[in-house]
Amino acid sequence: MNTAALPLTQRRPKLWLLAAAALWWTLYQTLIPASEALVALLPVQRDSHLGSALQFFFYDTPKVLLLLTGVVFVMGMVNSYFTPERTRALLAGRREGVANAMAATLGIVTPFCSCSAVPLFIGFVQAGVPLGVTLSFLIAAPMVNEVALALLLGLFGWKIALLYLGLGLTVAIVAGWVIGRLGMEHHLEDWVRHMPRVQASAGADTLTLADRIEAGRASVREVVGKVWPYIVAGIAIGAGIHGWVPQDMMAAIMGKDAWWSVPLAVLIGVPMYANAAGVIPIVQALLAKGAALGTVLAFMMSVIALSLPELVILRKVLKLPLIAAFVAVVATGILAVGFVFNAVL
Repeated sequence: MNTAALPLTQRRPKLWLLAAAALWWTLYQTLIPASEALVALLPVQRDSHLGSALQFFFYDTPKVLLLLTGVVFVMGMVNSYFTPERTRALLAGRREGVANAMAATLGIVTPFCSCSAVPLFIGFVQAGVPLGVTLSFLIAAPMVNEVALALLLGLFGWKIALLYLGLGLTVAIVAGWVIGRLGMEHHLEDWVRHMPRVQASAGADTLTLADRIEAGRASVREVVGKVWPYIVAGIAIGAGIHGWVPQDMMAAIMGKDAWWSVPLAVLIGVPMYANAAGVIPIVQALLAKGAALGTVLAFMMSVIALSLPELVILRKVLKLPLIAAFVAVVATGILAVGFVFNAVL
């Protein structure tokens, strides 16, 4: 076969990566002047409520989409190393504590979401992974995902991103360990408890760099193609908050002085159906208007880690007492995060 007819990703994968990175960086540098130019073309005053909201929307929409595309592509390549079989093999046979930490860490870099919860849970149970370790993974996977970290890094800087990473890992590790100590395996659905055990193993990794690039591109098509409406909706809401919501009002509702703001934020967040890409632009606008960091983090973590759709899916494999324990332990950890950071920051 003539190699000249192959796409550049197959012929020169390293060159393709360099060219793609250069194009991404060039586009990223044009965001601020492009957003200001767009507002200037419209018949609105730049310093008006509408002008401020439009600049926020025109700047944040391409910024978030660019960040999401770049990080999802990179993580798609990384995820090609972590198949469900390999993940189960890494966790099987590990003792609790160490295994909880390993499971939560793997949850960050593995491409699994709430729709994968049941098959993943079944696979872990069949491989002999302890219940608490499995739940540490299932908490960390949606909550401390690469999308959330990338957007936090791009919008708020490395300190907030690192803070969120540490908090999310702590909640996932401690919650899984506590549930494991409660000995609630008998609250698994009967058909799950009686499944035959299997030996966890992982095959050899034969993927090339070109294969991993294709995995990254496929991940972009799937993830960005699925979540972009949530991103646009989240940024539109954030733009409205940025342009019209008075700062004093937001500080009174979600500020440090309102002790009830953290539990209220968690109660509001749980029934919401949103992902990190959609909720983080709202978080950005809330913080800019005077909301307390701990309250906003509690809201974001409850939306992502305790979403109602995931709980409905998990109901297929967990009985109600275990679902209740799961929600109570995770919610307690999130509340602690909110109160502590409102107290010390």
